[in-house]
Amino acid sequence: MSTATAGRGVGSVTADAEIGIIGGSGFYRFLTDPELVTVDTPFGSPSAALALGTLAGRRVAFLPRHGTEHQFPPHRVNYRANLWALRAVGVRQVLAPSAVGSLRPELGPGTVVVPDQVVDRTSGRAHTVYDATGPVVHVSFGDPYCPRGRRAVVGARADVVDGGTLVVINGPRFSSRAESVWHAAQGWSVVGMTGQPEAAIARELALCFTCVTLVTDRDAGVPGDPTDGEPVTHAAVLEMFAANIGRLKDLLTDAVAALPGPETDDDATCSCRRVLDGLTLPFPLP
Repeated sequence: MSTATAGRGVGSVTADAEIGIIGGSGFYRFLTDPELVTVDTPFGSPSAALALGTLAGRRVAFLPRHGTEHQFPPHRVNYRANLWALRAVGVRQVLAPSAVGSLRPELGPGTVVVPDQVVDRTSGRAHTVYDATGPVVHVSFGDPYCPRGRRAVVGARADVVDGGTLVVINGPRFSSRAESVWHAAQGWSVVGMTGQPEAAIARELALCFTCVTLVTDRDAGVPGDPTDGEPVTHAAVLEMFAANIGRLKDLLTDAVAALPGPETDDDATCSCRRVLDGLTLPFPLP
């Protein structure tokens, strides 16, 4: 395993990792014999060194969202540094798996849901990279996830649920029963703690971003729980995630292989990649 260091841009690192994967709870390592790259960003250090390697014939950068020892709780993850670092080594497409609770009885533990919408209920987090004095930057976020990335993930396995709304709570605590019932009553599908501002910051950096959620439990107050509604614990979440990590890694590998390459017309016209066209930015992006 080799190591390298990058500055605000990419320094001595070869910027050839076109696809980024951000690992969630229980998902801290992925690639075989990767090159570890330390990236300096304007927002501080990312959660860990980037692990660069080859997967399904594609150059990939892997980053554990919570750190290699799960030392960063959801409200302390440096989402801006993580996504800036991925872009700095060449990433333009991001797959972001995470553990979630189900708000619908039919979405039981082990279900993989690929949301097409998100509701942000977080607070106190750095929600934008464009908070410096200078031109104001407003980006489109009506459809928060990349349509190409979603097609690749949904098409990789027959049992993947296509669509749904992810509601993101601040954490690190889990929902009360009343909150869970309220979220379900809104018609939302799954609840997690890390989906925002991750998706919004990815959009600000013109990255194609796809959220891949693994249901680890039915949220408190959701009917159909065989444990008779016992509140979820962190240990139970990690246990369910560990039981499905092999299946999730296989899904991501197939999705990576199916993503369109940077040389395709589809890549050149993707709305995620074109979101900053015509806007004046306060600073250059890596």
